[in-house]
Amino acid sequence: MREIVNWLGMKLFTRRLQRIENFMRYPLETQERVFQYLVGAARDTVFGKKYEFSPTMSLALFQKRVPLVTYEEFYPYIERSLRGEANLLWHTPQIGFAKSSGTTNSRSKYIPITKESLENAHYEAGKDMLAIYTNNYPESKLFTGKGLAVGGSLQPNPITGEKNCGDVSALIMKNLPIWAEYMRTPTLEIALMEQWEEKIEVMARAVAQENVTSIQGVPTWTIFLIKKVLEITGKKSILEVWQNLECFFHGAVAFEPYRSFFQELIPSPQMNYMEVYNASEGFFALQDQTNSSDLLLLLDSGVFYEFIPMEEWDKAEPRTLTLDEVELDKNYAVVISTNGGLWRYKIGDTVRFTNLFPFRIRITGRTKHFINAFGEEIVVENADEALAEACRQTGARLKEYTAAPVYFQHLEEATQTQKGGHQWLVEFEKEPDNLDKFVYHLDQHLRKINSDYDAKRTADLALVLPKVQVLPAQTFFNWLKSKGKVGGQNKVPRLSNTREYVESILALVEGGEKK
Repeated sequence: MREIVNWLGMKLFTRRLQRIENFMRYPLETQERVFQYLVGAARDTVFGKKYEFSPTMSLALFQKRVPLVTYEEFYPYIERSLRGEANLLWHTPQIGFAKSSGTTNSRSKYIPITKESLENAHYEAGKDMLAIYTNNYPESKLFTGKGLAVGGSLQPNPITGEKNCGDVSALIMKNLPIWAEYMRTPTLEIALMEQWEEKIEVMARAVAQENVTSIQGVPTWTIFLIKKVLEITGKKSILEVWQNLECFFHGAVAFEPYRSFFQELIPSPQMNYMEVYNASEGFFALQDQTNSSDLLLLLDSGVFYEFIPMEEWDKAEPRTLTLDEVELDKNYAVVISTNGGLWRYKIGDTVRFTNLFPFRIRITGRTKHFINAFGEEIVVENADEALAEACRQTGARLKEYTAAPVYFQHLEEATQTQKGGHQWLVEFEKEPDNLDKFVYHLDQHLRKINSDYDAKRTADLALVLPKVQVLPAQTFFNWLKSKGKVGGQNKVPRLSNTREYVESILALVEGGEKK
């Protein structure tokens, strides 16, 4: 029976390849259709009437009339939506609000989710993911077992009290069709539990009994679950529990720093890894090639894209580019208009294009998560790559990290100059064989891949050698917990141009030491 189900699943999803090939072949035409669909569907909404939307509205007119917005600027509309106002941003009602985990600020972001954004973006992209995977691995037995989803929970609406907010993964799971629910584990009752530490225990006990063939989730929280399953079962390898495990679909944070740890937890050369780029605002891209980690931009899922060159980011009226205008290997901030009712919304992510026609990208970081205190322009992509290299050179396994500038007044008295540096707070699963060697390779690889950083480090011109501080186990977990950000898609901010996060984490560590 399992073999028949697997055969049917493989056939069903590979049929979707034609749709994927179509937008790859006709990307500009596809995006034009998406744009006309969006402004046509929303023409009778409050927002659409204000900016005079119509099915024949030109992109130039749309860009002239509709301002670029951040979440804070868009919040008056979000608040009205949270109160239940209908036909405000989209022509169908919101079915919930994704509570964004992309920030550790005390004020959470609430992203409206409509039937169309759920079905045409998240679900369709999920099907595309399976279509590409089964096409790349035709001998796959993925559908002989179940997919394990490590997700978040639902929470009350901050205004109405209705339980329609939460991690986007929770909203996705709550509204899954019956056939999809049959293919996943754990049960919805367990998956939507609110208390993370209780949930991880119950989930581990439940899924340890299942035939899990794939996992989908954030690397950090997936590691927590796998370790808990091993603790409960007494097994050394997760393959002793899930003999048919073949793929981890991962997203939210860069995977490379975690790769060696997963290879130890799942010691099989047949294990596959596939990266996805999904967020509260939509499902934007996924890895479509087995020999490259580049992500194929999804162009027909109800999202219209614009891109701001990063050199324009701080301007009052920055230029926005469409796909026909972008260039390779330049950093762009992503702007989206969606069938969830977001309009020219700056999501805060930065990407660079690695291929044009078809359009493939790599995520380079966040518009707020970078270090450029001394002109070094370090982005998350640089940090992830350099840390992965330092781990390779020293036998270390990284668990979490964050980094921030160190201004001369914060340096040790013996090194106080008019120069600055970087402070890295790092938590290891396995510490390096030599910390000085780790710092050396971190610094050298950053110099190799980032010419601005290299120029500032030359002869210690503006930057001194980085300072790496190893933190006790569970530090980042406890810090996220103190912020109410445990589980789901919550993640540690990798880089900051201020010392806000670093000082907060250090205060937690010092407080623990005093106890």
